[in-house]
Amino acid sequence: MGAVGVHRTVMIPRSPLDDPKQAAHAWARYRRLMRFMMGVTLAVVVVAMALLYKHNGFVSIHFYIATALGIGFAMLLMSALMGLVFLSSGTGHDATIIDPLEDDADNKDDPKD
Repeated sequence: MGAVGVHRTVMIPRSPLDDPKQAAHAWARYRRLMRFMMGVTLAVVVVAMALLYKHNGFVSIHFYIATALGIGFAMLLMSALMGLVFLSSGTGHDATIIDPLEDDADNKDDPKD
């Protein structure tokens, strides 16, 4: 039985992003990815607008504005979040965490429970 209120003191490892050179490289790669995804997003929005106009004709300007903003916002938000995941994983930042539940996960499959 463990003591209540006892905390382990663990030294948190340094993140590779703490190095300014590596951080600058990682953020430059992230900005390059976002510029690329902005171009892809604009191309998709233009194609979507052309297809909508071809199949529906001119419905309402508000329809086209809302559709363009919805597609653009969704694509840019997804690419920004996935870019941050790639940045975190690619730099080794994810490997520097300390999982306080790591010991609990090992005991979860114990047949005695």
